[in-house]
Order: sequence, then structure tokens, then C-alpha cells
Amino acid sequence: MRKPTWRKTTAWPLFWLYAVLIVYASLYPFENWRFQGLLSWSFLTAPWPRYWTGFDVFSNVLGYAPLGFLLALAVQRSRLHWPAVTLAALVAAGLSLAMESLQMFLPVRVPSNLDWVLNVGGAWAGAVVARGLAWAGLLERWGRFRDRWFEPEASGPLALLALWPLALLFPAPVPFGLGHVFERVETTWIEWLQDTPWLDWWPVRTAELQPLLPLTETLCVAIGLLLPCLLAFGVVRRRPQRWVVAGLCLAAGLLASALSAALTYGPVHAWGWISPEVFMGLVWALVGAALLSLCPPRLCWVLALAALVLQLSLLNSASADVYFSLTLQTWEQGRFIRFHGLIQWLGWLWPYALLVYLVRRLSWPGLS
Repeated sequence: MRKPTWRKTTAWPLFWLYAVLIVYASLYPFENWRFQGLLSWSFLTAPWPRYWTGFDVFSNVLGYAPLGFLLALAVQRSRLHWPAVTLAALVAAGLSLAMESLQMFLPVRVPSNLDWVLNVGGAWAGAVVARGLAWAGLLERWGRFRDRWFEPEASGPLALLALWPLALLFPAPVPFGLGHVFERVETTWIEWLQDTPWLDWWPVRTAELQPLLPLTETLCVAIGLLLPCLLAFGVVRRRPQRWVVAGLCLAAGLLASALSAALTYGPVHAWGWISPEVFMGLVWALVGAALLSLCPPRLCWVLALAALVLQLSLLNSASADVYFSLTLQTWEQGRFIRFHGLIQWLGWLWPYALLVYLVRRLSWPGLS
């Protein structure tokens, strides 16, 4: 029997997301655009840079290696007869060329032909690794494992689950309470409208937002831990497998939060964020995951949607305390500043991406 030439894979959404992150990192800080009197592609014929460091080589190669890996992986899983390594190298070459060319219009960025070569080399190396995994039969093993554990339409949920621990790396006002953006959006919007007549049209709050009560904080922690479990329950086939996946989700969330605290305050304080409210929320999440694992997939996603809306409502109707502001100052001055806020954007947008996905999937007919 002829093998199918197309199958769904999580590598596609992860590839597109990583491409967007490369665009963000390449063009940050998106300000002071201007034409400097040079052709945007003139860097290609310029002499090799005289000054470069090992970190420059490492970062340029490593930055594009996942792009090539994910694209080659997606092609090998879905388009069996396409030249995965060649395609990954060509796509990386085009993307890197576009980014380096646009950097000609940003005074704070310096385009380089060496960077372009290293980017293409990194993507090619990542694609070769993916090709090696396929040659060793590991992709086929993963395919059989996925077929046993997950439904065919699991690509989106698996991509969201893979991003969830990364989103937790940036500190949140409430542990596992992602999507707390109202105060920042309001402040930014008012700054944009300052000294314009449109500011008078913007509704102004008459009362200051207040921090969450302890019971409400516990509820938000529990919901934040339950959301990835409920998302997974919608695509995991059997109940014992649900218990394993839920345990992995909870463990990944705890470890990511501990890593965030360790990077901010030092390894000694890795678990200092576990307050009585957080501990109680963890207990609620464990009990809730065990009970909700008995529910059918559609009900799990309906409950996830309702819980997500409730959590976003509670978080965005409350203010962050003073200690959280100090935490952000410590974090932004720390070692993750080189990511240009990418992790922060993940923390802000992950719950809203989940919201869009759940609404979209629940509107499909035939979801049991």
C-alpha cells in the first residue's frame, strides 16, 4: 500500500511561530526607521566584517538552526517527496536576506553578509539533524507513538502545550496567571493618545484596580495549571494516558516557574514563589485534573473555555502589586534581556491563542 503524502504535524505551527519570532528579534526595537542612502542588499558585496566574536557566530547559527529543523521535520512528516534539507536552506536564505536587508533601515542594527551565511548554515545544520532523525527511524517511532496516544487533530494543542512552559518563564503577577495585559495596554494606549483630541473619547477608570484576594489568587493558580491539562484531555485517547499527560503538564509548569525564579533571584530562591495560596491552588489543580480526566473531550474543552474566560476576567480586573513591579525590574536587567521580550510576549499572548483555538474548534461540527 502506498504511504500517504500528507499527514498533520505539530512541526508546521511551531515552524511558523518560530519564523515570526525571528522576524521580531531581527527587527527589534522597530523604531527610528530611515533610508541611509544605500541599497538594502548592498551588504552582500561588502567586505567580510573585521570584528566578530564567538558569541556572534554561535548566536547566528543557533538562532536559525531550529527554523531549519522544524521546517525539515514538517516537510518530512507531511510532504514525503519534497527535498526537505534543500527547501529548509532556501527558505532560511530568503528569510535571512529579507531581515538583513530591512536592517539597513534601522540605525541600531548592522546587516552583515557573515550573519547571512551563518544563518543559512545554521538552518542547513538543523535540517540535516531532522533528516538524520528520519534516517534513523525516530520519526516513524514518534508517529506510531503519537497515533497511539493522540487524536489526528492534535497538532494545534500539542504546539500550544509545547509553548506553555516557555510562556511561564517570564514572571506573571500570579503564578500560572498568564494574559494579565489590561493595565499595560491601557497605559500604552493612553501614552499614544496623549496630546491628541482622541484622549477625551477614551473612557477613564474612576477607581484604581486592587490586588487579588488570597482566595481569588488560589483560584487563578488552579485554573492556570488546569488549562493545559484540559487542552490535552481533548486530544489524548485513553484515560490512563490522560493521567500521564496531566502529570507531565503540571511538572513542566512547576519546573518552568522554578527556572524563572532561579534566573531572576538565583538558584537559592527557585521555589520561593510557592506561597500558601499557590500551594493550595496546586492541590486544587491536582484534584480537578483527576476528576476532569473522566469527562469526554468536548466537555473538557468547554470547561477549559469557561475557566479561561473566568481567569482572564479575574486577572485583568486586578492590579499587580509593588513586589511584582520590582520583579520585572530585576528580570529586565537580567540575562534574558537578549531575547528582546520574546518570552514576555509568549506569556501575554498564550491564553488568547488558546481562547481563539478553543472557540474555533468547538464551533466545528462532529467534535465529540
